[in-house]
Amino acid sequence: MSQTAASEQEPAFIEVGEGSEARRIAVRARAGGSPGLIWLGGFKSDMAGTKALALDSWAAEHGRSSVRFDYSGHGESGGEFADGTIGRWLEESVAVFSRFCSGPQVVIGSSMGGWMALLLAREIMRRGNAKAQVAGLVLIAPAPDFTEELMWKTFSPEVRAEIEAKGMWLRPSDYGDGTPYPITRNLIEEGRNHLLLGSKIDVGCPVRILQGAQDPDVPWKHAFALVHRLPAEDVVLTMIQDGDHRLSRPQDIARIIAAVAEIG
Repeated sequence: MSQTAASEQEPAFIEVGEGSEARRIAVRARAGGSPGLIWLGGFKSDMAGTKALALDSWAAEHGRSSVRFDYSGHGESGGEFADGTIGRWLEESVAVFSRFCSGPQVVIGSSMGGWMALLLAREIMRRGNAKAQVAGLVLIAPAPDFTEELMWKTFSPEVRAEIEAKGMWLRPSDYGDGTPYPITRNLIEEGRNHLLLGSKIDVGCPVRILQGAQDPDVPWKHAFALVHRLPAEDVVLTMIQDGDHRLSRPQDIARIIAAVAEIG
């Protein structure tokens, strides 16, 4: 299947949450063999990005199942971006995984999606006896704890004061159309409920990490901090010396696909 065909696939929608917290989540899922692939995108990204489409196309060509979705406030899903939190997006990730995945799955997480993938794997392992299991993680410029380590701790006193006083700060963006986006006090404070880097992270599966050394958003040292918290067995970090945060060049895509294929 071509990337164009993949992008034209009509989404299904599921409701996540109840009452005033209910939101409509857009999902593109295709049946196929195992291990399946499930894509977890980044902060302010959607399921129609270069990496997501390339992986979907590869899965189709190899007869593998594939699942992509947009978090609330992203892409084709409902809800407001400013209402988003790590816990809210994790709830959606778990709901999509539970509803659309069956059997072993390779979970591919990009940037914030790397944090989501770690949290998802831990939750699925905790639940046990699920119809879908995590066979391995492929993390691309993973950003666990980014709300605290890469946002709050790096913000100037003026930015912190604005977030505390007004409840949000409009952060300038170098991506998309360049429109500033809100960083809310709720995002920062709720994110503290999901921090991982302060202790051992047991995900119960192989982990492959791809990190660009020239990444301006998630420094390579952040990837090293993550590796030190993961079990020593079957964890591989690949440092791409000239790689940026996106890791969307053809050679980067090839490395990501090779990591997926290596897991199974």
